[in-house]
Order: sequence, then structure tokens, then C-alpha cells
Amino acid sequence: MDELIIHGGRPLRGTIVLSGSKNATLPILMASVLTAEPVMLSNVPRLGDVRTALALLGTLGVEHEWLGEHELRLCAARILSHEAPYDLVKTMRASFVVLGPLLARARKARVATPGGCAIGARPVNLHVSGVRALGARIQLRHGYFEARAERLTGARIWLDSPSVGATENIMMAGALARGRTVIENAAREPEVCDLAAMLTAMGAQIYGAGTHVIEIEGVERLHGAQHRIIADRIEAGSMMAAAAITGGEVSISNAPVEQLEAVIAKLKEAGVEISSENGGLRVAARGQLRPVELRTLPYPGFPTDLQAQMMALLARARGTSVINETVFENRFMHAPELCRMGADILVKGATAIVRGVAQLSGAQVMATDLRASMGLVLAGLAAENETQVSRVYHLDRGYEALERKLAAVGAQIERLKDDSAE
Repeated sequence: MDELIIHGGRPLRGTIVLSGSKNATLPILMASVLTAEPVMLSNVPRLGDVRTALALLGTLGVEHEWLGEHELRLCAARILSHEAPYDLVKTMRASFVVLGPLLARARKARVATPGGCAIGARPVNLHVSGVRALGARIQLRHGYFEARAERLTGARIWLDSPSVGATENIMMAGALARGRTVIENAAREPEVCDLAAMLTAMGAQIYGAGTHVIEIEGVERLHGAQHRIIADRIEAGSMMAAAAITGGEVSISNAPVEQLEAVIAKLKEAGVEISSENGGLRVAARGQLRPVELRTLPYPGFPTDLQAQMMALLARARGTSVINETVFENRFMHAPELCRMGADILVKGATAIVRGVAQLSGAQVMATDLRASMGLVLAGLAAENETQVSRVYHLDRGYEALERKLAAVGAQIERLKDDSAE
């Protein structure tokens, strides 16, 4: 397994260009199953999770071709299989959103129960109950959800919690269902809106994306389309934190400012200077960071996917910060690793108490999940001496060319390749 070697203590300065959103790309890739015509996507990030999604789609008969570094053509002219196999789904739980489009197009689906980062139970019951409400017959057998439906029928569906994946699965299934589907308490995330924009370009009739009530008027068929993936707001927040924790000054040229309001508010509260600049953001930190109280929430609240990065930042603040994690029940696994670097963090259930320290020190640390990995990288950028981050395959799932982007703005960071894996 590759490792990252970081020599910290260097303020970051320069400009960063964000990649396309991982969390928007994955369901949009699955949406290609809904039509027999070609789909053209641009601003597609080159990530481990994207490779996994394309491998999964390939097993179903979806052909793909890279037309450029970030341009992708997909075509599901024929569905050759209706099974999403365990060896692929177990590595990326976002694979489960293939259930809705596969069932809508092929009338049947067999999808393995998902895996992914070990940050909590994250059950798929809302996905299953939602698709079942559309008329699918679903049973769990031998670790697979097996679903059948001659033709899905629209229904009014209430989600007990605003699950992003369940909203996306139901939205894609409803696009080809007979009649109207209404999703109440739907997720409002920008990635849901991007999927809705893609489906609309394919001929779907979707209203209310970005609100708690989404309505879908089912159509007989969908056609090919072109779509540009939105910029990655989680990468944006991560890079903002990187500038702040190193006492640097970084411009993020294509930052989705309107999607980052909660993040910007908390960083400003912590003493970070942030201003709009030429369609993006300028982020600078010149003084001592201040402690804050933080609670993760579904969008438009502070994203759980930036909690680890914020914890690393607050480990350098002067005073005591409190972080409440309300989205996932097991998302403080990075805290012990940060403590290995000199952080003072006490975890009590869903609350982390972070007492700022004057300096972090480099150490050997191990990544436990995608966003925790980034938190450790941030700590390494600010720490004295050398930090060695192992299991960075987690990072490769969600951050494109991370070490190259950070090195371009002054970080001393390099990847140590694991030659035994070749």
C-alpha cells in the first residue's frame, strides 16, 4: 500500500483548481443505465471510486470510453446482466444506487449489500422501502437484494431521514415509473440537484430538487445527454482548511461558494479570512486560530465529510472546541491518530472535545476512511518534522492528484509507492 510522506510547517500559497465532485459523479454514472443512448460527461474526476463504478457498470454491459482527461462517454445500449456483484459493491457503498436505475430499465436487479468506509451502519432500508413503494418486489437472499417489477408505479414516499442515496435511488427509479412520484423529506444536497439536472437533460421531468419535496413525473423513455459535473465542495472545504492550518494564503479558483456557506461561517468564526475572488475564494490565516462549537448536519448544515478536517484544524486553535457528530455514529476514528501527533482530543460518544495545542508533531499514522485520511494530511502539513500517512488508498477514492495539487502550492509532500503491489 502506498504512503504519503509529509514535511510540515510550510504555509501554502498559490491557486488550486478543484476537480469534479465525487459524490455527484457516482450516481450520475449509474444514471447511464436508464437509457440505451450515449451519455457524455465532462469534468469527471479520475478517482478510485470512479474506476470502481465503471467496473461495476461494465459487468452490466455499459460501455465507456475516456475522450479526454476528464471527458467520458458511456453507452448502455444493451443490459447484459442485472447483477451488481459483491466484490465491487463491498468496496463502495455508493454502488447501491444502481438498484433504482437497473430495476427501472431491466425490470429486475440483484444488488449486493454494500460496504465502503467503516464510519457507521448507514443502512439501506430507506432505499429498499422507497423502491418497494414504487411497486418492486424485493427480498434479501444470500447477501443480495433481489428486486423485480414489470413496471414501476409512482407513489408518495416519506423518508424517515433525508438520505442522499435513497433520494437518488428513488429519483432515478421514478424517472421511468408510471405516473407521479413524490419524495418527502428528500435530501437537499447539491449532488442531488446535479443528478436531477442530468436526468432532466435526459428527458426526465423532475421538480423541486434542492428542497425537501421532489416530484417526478415518469416518462416512457429517456435519451442520451451531455452534462458537466459540478465542482467538489468537499475538496474545496479540505483545501480551505489546508490553507488555514498552515497559516497560508490560497485562492480556490472554481469554488462553489453558494454551497459552502456553513463551512465558510465556521472557518470565519475560527479566525480564517475568506473573501470572494474572481468567481472563487481567497482563504488566508494570519493569526492564532480560535476555538468553535460545531455540529454536523445534512445540507445545508456543516457537512460530516469535513468534520475530520475541521478537527485537525481546531487541534491548533487556542482554546477548547466541541464537535458534535450527528450524521454517522462512528466517525471519530481519526481522533486517536491525531492524538499520536500531539493533539489533545477527548471523545465521549458523539461528542469530541478538542483542546488546542501550540504545535503538532510528525508521526506515523494510519488512515481509517476517506475523510479521516484528509484530516491526517492536514495535520501533517502543519506538524513539525515528518509525518507518514499509510493506507492512502482511502484518499485515492475521493481526492484527485492530491499530492500534486498540494505540492503546487508549497507543500512538501510525496507518495512512497508500494512496489510489492505491482
